[in-house]
This record gives sequence, C-alpha cells and structure tokens, in this order.
Amino acid sequence: MDPIQIESGQRYLTRINPKRIPHIFTDVLIIGGGIAGSRAALQIDPRLETIIVNKGKVTQSNSAYAQGGIAGVLDPLDDISNHIEDTLAAGKDLCNRELVEHVCQEAPRHIRELIEYGADFDKQDGKLALTKEGGHSHRRVAHALGDATGKELMRALVSAVENRPSIQTWTKTPTLDLVTEEGKCRGAIIWNRYHGKTLIWAKQVILATGGAGCLFRETTNPALATGDGHALAFRAGALLQDMEFMQFHPTVLYIAGGARYLVSEAVRGEGAYLRDSNGVRFMSEYHPDLELAHRDVVSRAITDRMLKTNHSCVYLDLTHLKRSLIRERFPNISEVCASFGLDLSKDQIPVRPGAHYMIGGVKTDLEARTSVPHLWAAGEVTSSGLHGSNRLASNSLLEGLIFGAAAGKGASAAALSQPDQFSASLLPEWDSEKGSDEDLDSDDLRNSLASLMWRDVGITRSAESLKDAKEKVDFWSRYVVNREFKTLSGWELQNMLLVAQLMIASAIERRESRGVHYRSDFPETDAAFQKHISVIANS
Repeated sequence: MDPIQIESGQRYLTRINPKRIPHIFTDVLIIGGGIAGSRAALQIDPRLETIIVNKGKVTQSNSAYAQGGIAGVLDPLDDISNHIEDTLAAGKDLCNRELVEHVCQEAPRHIRELIEYGADFDKQDGKLALTKEGGHSHRRVAHALGDATGKELMRALVSAVENRPSIQTWTKTPTLDLVTEEGKCRGAIIWNRYHGKTLIWAKQVILATGGAGCLFRETTNPALATGDGHALAFRAGALLQDMEFMQFHPTVLYIAGGARYLVSEAVRGEGAYLRDSNGVRFMSEYHPDLELAHRDVVSRAITDRMLKTNHSCVYLDLTHLKRSLIRERFPNISEVCASFGLDLSKDQIPVRPGAHYMIGGVKTDLEARTSVPHLWAAGEVTSSGLHGSNRLASNSLLEGLIFGAAAGKGASAAALSQPDQFSASLLPEWDSEKGSDEDLDSDDLRNSLASLMWRDVGITRSAESLKDAKEKVDFWSRYVVNREFKTLSGWELQNMLLVAQLMIASAIERRESRGVHYRSDFPETDAAFQKHISVIANS
C-alpha cells in the first residue's frame, strides 16, 4: 500500500539565518536521553564526540516513569519461543516476525548487560525476581525498586553516560527541527537557553524522543511527551507508519484534582481484581484471561463498564493480597495512594484508562535505520515492527535498549568513516511577514486538542468521530502552522497538531478493529487490512 501523502506545512518551525546563530559541531547527535538515547550513547566509539540533547531533565522521560519491568526469558522453565509467540499474539498479525525473534533472543543478554552497568534488579532467594503481566504466558518480567524499574535503569545508564568524557549531555534544550540537505540529515536546530537558536552539525543523528501521550486528555505520560520526534522526522521527509496505534493503559489512578498516575500492570499480575462501582468483579464477562487479558481488551472492558454503571471509573481491589507483598512490590504506588488518603491493602483504588504508549512512529529496520540517510531512530518514537497493533507489556524498555544499542552501533560505524567536513546551503525558509504568536493562547488550544483527541480519537473511534476530529484539527492547524513561535509551548503545539493529523488520517484509513485501534463502525478484524498504513510528507 502506497503511503498516505499529507501536507507537512512549513518545512522548518523557525527562520534559519546561518550567519546570525551559533554553530556547534559534533560527530553524533542524539535527540532524547531516555533508555534508547542513553544506551545508544554508550555504544558510540569514544574516539567520537557525542552530544545528547534533552528537552527537559534526564529524569523526565517515559523510560524513567516506567514501573512494571523489562521482559526477557531468564527462567529455565520458560523458553524464548514462548516470548516470541506471546509478542506475536499481542500484535494481532502485524508484527515483523524476524524482528520479534531477534529481540526476544537478544533480551536476556541485554538485561544482564544492564546489571553490568550497575542496575540493581529485585531478587528473590538470590535470583532475579520475575513477575507476570498481561499477555505473558510465563513469569519473565524483571523489575527494580518494586514498582520503579525505569527509575533504576535510567539511574544506572545515566551514571555510565556521565563517566564517558566523549559524551556531553545538555538538558532543557528542545529541538526545533532536523536539518536536511539533499535529502540527508545533517544535524538539528536546537534552542539553547543561553544563545537561543543554535545549529548543531552532526555526521549522524539518532532520534530517541519518546512518545506522544499528551495528545490525549487522560495520559500516563510526562508533560514533555508531545510527539516532537514524530513531527521532526515527518517534516524532514521520513516515512512513518502505524500512526493510528496508540496504546491505552487500563489502570490510571483517577482522583479529581490529582495528576494521573500509572498503576502498573504488575498489580494485576500479582493478583489484583477489577471491580465496578457496584463491587462486581466484571472481567469474566469480557475475556477468559480476566484481569490479565491484553491491554486493549481490558481498556475497552473498563470503558464499557463505566458506561453501563454511569460511573467515572472502576476500582482495583488488592484487599485479598498479603500486606507484606503489597508493601514490597508496590512501594511507590502505595506512597502515591497514601498521599490521597488511600491504603492499597484496605481501600479500593479508583482507576480508568489513559493514553500510555505510542506504537506508531518513524519506520526503522533491524539496525535502526530510518528512510532518511544519516538519521537513525530507536524507542517509542519508532515503528520498528516489534509491537504490531498492540504492545505486549514490558516489551517497551526492551525495545529501547536493543534498538538504542543498534542505532549507536550503526551511527558510530558510519561517523568513523566520514571526514570532518560540514557544509550546507541553508537559506532562511520563510518570508519576512509571518503571523505572530502574541494573539494566540497556545495553552487553551493545547487543552482543546487533548480533549478532542480523547473524545474522538480515543479508545473507541468511528468514521463520524474521526471526521469531526479531522475538521477541527485541520482548522486549528491552518492558523497555527504559519506562525513563528518563540516559546517551547508554541513549538510543542505545532508538533502536536501535526502528529494529530497523521494519527487521524491513519485511523480513518484503517477501516477495521485491530489491537489498540477500535472502530465501532468496523468492530471486526478484516484480513484485507493485515498491512501497515504509512504516511509521508507531500513534497
């Protein structure tokens, strides 16, 4: 199927006058410092100079927020073939089998490598403690700090990065755009808090910017997850695919006035029940795997139950579990609940679904190459082929780890073979007269976009809801895209509107229900759509 061609709007978000802004030169530029970006950096030859740019702090990423764990066959009673089949089953016939086999085979080695970097996984009787999550046939999820695996893994990786003199890490440095010349990636335009717009020239660029959960009103993602990398790559001419597939996590703490907080799948893995507002344990009415059915099934079941009971949430019940188990496995979740006066061992916890993981993204191959020469990508910003139409729990940190290493290896080898020559015929891309951002309330528009996406492009979609969403987002985009913003919130808004357009276009095209994509007007899976839907900028 040919890619859907979509107008990208202005090629660059900001005017570029190379004579008036600072220039920085490096061998490898990594955009994003989560698990994929950090692991990529550690794979770069120390003879090369590497710069990691982070939009926020290194602690602000989906990687650092990850709770449940990282999947891999580490139990002799398990087998790699089981992990492969579980991943393929979750992906509903859209996974790349060769890639799935590669990832599952590599998983144990990469997890042990994390331990070598200093990651302190939880243990039981001297061995790695393993838990089971939805869609897994065996206990194969390694975890750390009980329910703060991502925090511990990032601590270890960031520490290793900091010990490499050849790597610089810049924080609070948003990337405005990738720089391309003759179709090849040459670097990026970043916003330096000291010098403003800055050109970073690089022989090779690795995109590791994470997800796009903030497109939706209800999300587990940090505020920085605005789909920037998807938009950067699209404007630079990269092929994106599976943009209709946003995974919604079934259990997000839902308390009015409180920040949405992920309640890990591992809670249900250890035996928690889901009950509706009437106290009924309802998952038996939806799937034989009960609370451990795949996330798309559980999310839709919860949404349906909320409608039937006319209640704003359902409840997680752990009261039948041992207090010692709850305290040991879920210290962070317990602490968050306690701040609202809730006791996991005594009280039922209000939860509802929220946007969690962006499955679609920049199309990459087994070695993390994109369709744009000199541009690599890894982690949640990509569509690698691992997840198909529905990600298996705890395969995300694994994907970032393995393809971060692959991107680092490929970019390193390529950069070593390139001479230290940088040149480009960049000219200001804009006319002198462009709209100002002074008369636009970007926060209000961002909130309106998130509400629209949650309502019309959320867990349940239809031709009517998608048409309504498309009309509104296209209208907003027309008067936002040609403005030149001077603040991060404005650049994020422009990226979010573009990514929303890509998501809506892909969702309209997929006239079936598969994995995390559910169309109420096409509720069945259709073999005619056992294919990927791609999007590319209309050049």
